[in-house]
Amino acid sequence: MDGRAVIDAPPTKRREWIAGRLDPLNHGEDQDGASPRVIDQSPWAVVNPAAPHVPAAVLVGLVERDDGLTVLLTRRSDNLRSHTGQVALPGGRRDPGETAWQTALREAEEEVGLDPAFVDLVGLMTPFLTGTNYLITPVVGFIRPGFTLTPNADEVADVFETPLGFLMDMTNYAEHEIESPDGVTRRFFAATHDDRYIWGVTATLLRALYSRLYEVAPGG
Repeated sequence: MDGRAVIDAPPTKRREWIAGRLDPLNHGEDQDGASPRVIDQSPWAVVNPAAPHVPAAVLVGLVERDDGLTVLLTRRSDNLRSHTGQVALPGGRRDPGETAWQTALREAEEEVGLDPAFVDLVGLMTPFLTGTNYLITPVVGFIRPGFTLTPNADEVADVFETPLGFLMDMTNYAEHEIESPDGVTRRFFAATHDDRYIWGVTATLLRALYSRLYEVAPGG
């Protein structure tokens, strides 16, 4: 299948095509042999590879709407201590003994009330090390319509869906730069959809999904 037509493909073919470009759910569990790409979570963040990593996971939830796939996103609560008000994928720190996919489903249920029964997980993306030393494993799953959401007001100010077609169009992302207090210039990508500013780790992970779908050969 032509990757550019994947969004308009029948659901079964679409799932098969996307799953074929992801790692299996048990790939690299416990990060054995993994080589996460290092990213900055904020324009001024400095990654310290020697610091202990905090395992975390996010759900890249692809909602199967009649008019195409969308991605489930949240806006973080204004009451949180960090990354206040930023657009994010549902997710968080992994509890001891959890797999990445268990964390992604648990966090999505805790943050927005998404019933895991509506989610069909299909694979993993490459883990990413953030500027705050969170090692985030993106877990990709398809979400069947019919679910209801109840955001946790302590963590989530808003929950919404953004068309996958928009997020997979790299021309929608602009590169920005800012000078940190220590005089170092940092660069990051950002996109705006319906007045929602998507940047930082979220934008980076979505761009990584693009790489998986359109730049990485199956099994590569």
